[in-house]
Amino acid sequence: MQKDKSAVEDENGETPSQQIDAHIQHLNDWRGEALAWVRALIRQAVPDVVEAVKWRGVPVWEKAGIICTGEAYKAVVKLTFPKGAALDDPSRLFNASLDGNTRRAIDLREGDALDEQAFQTLIQAAAALNTAKPARRPERVSAGP
Repeated sequence: MQKDKSAVEDENGETPSQQIDAHIQHLNDWRGEALAWVRALIRQAVPDVVEAVKWRGVPVWEKAGIICTGEAYKAVVKLTFPKGAALDDPSRLFNASLDGNTRRAIDLREGDALDEQAFQTLIQAAAALNTAKPARRPERVSAGP
């Protein structure tokens, strides 16, 4: 049985969700508001999402793997999707990390609007990609002796 990562406490006895709450409160500006907003959208889109904190305090949302991370920088809140290149993005939400073969990101700047429905669809697609069974490899046929 897999341990619920959302219940794992840090050295101060805080769960990842509590650590994310504290991080958002500590930001105390538009970045905290933006992070809280996208967090609520993620939780609505995938109600059984698991929250984690990795890499020295980065909020992470997971379901059978990482859906996305939420990093707050001075000028942007960056939402990085590790498998973003494999996701359809008809609303063109991805606006950063577009050159790589795997990940994609959404950079939110102060005052930016975000299409909530398109974002939640993207979150659901990322969760579905993580939970999809990988394609089976065809069996090798030996050439014989």
